[in-house]
Amino acid sequence: MDAQTSLLTLFTSSFLAATLLPGGSEAVLAGVLLAYPDLHWKALTVATIGNTLGGMSSYWIGRFLPDEQALHAKLGKHAQKLEWVRRHGSPVLLLSWTPLIGDILCVAAGWLRTNWFWALLFIGLGKFVRYWVIAVAIN
Repeated sequence: MDAQTSLLTLFTSSFLAATLLPGGSEAVLAGVLLAYPDLHWKALTVATIGNTLGGMSSYWIGRFLPDEQALHAKLGKHAQKLEWVRRHGSPVLLLSWTPLIGDILCVAAGWLRTNWFWALLFIGLGKFVRYWVIAVAIN
């Protein structure tokens, strides 16, 4: 696989991994970095952008969920997690990289109508730091 195809695969994997679909992009990033060490920053950028856009797609899905009272009734005891997101706001999206919880945080932030710009910023920052740690561990 050439470098261009590797980066496209990385972008696709990163995007899908950040949606409600199961999957991970860490192994793809590791593969790209091992095969093309000269693409270090480009690979980090591509993975971060893909994963951030995937997280934002979950955020926008949250915008289309039912109103607050209907959702609270369906969530029952899990509604307290929404209160945690509401209380701390967009900065909780720094944790959007975490498996399982990250997708829920993005959807909750959209449903709670947090500011999209701050959501984008915190999602992107959290995703970048995660990928940067992986890249440093590989080198």
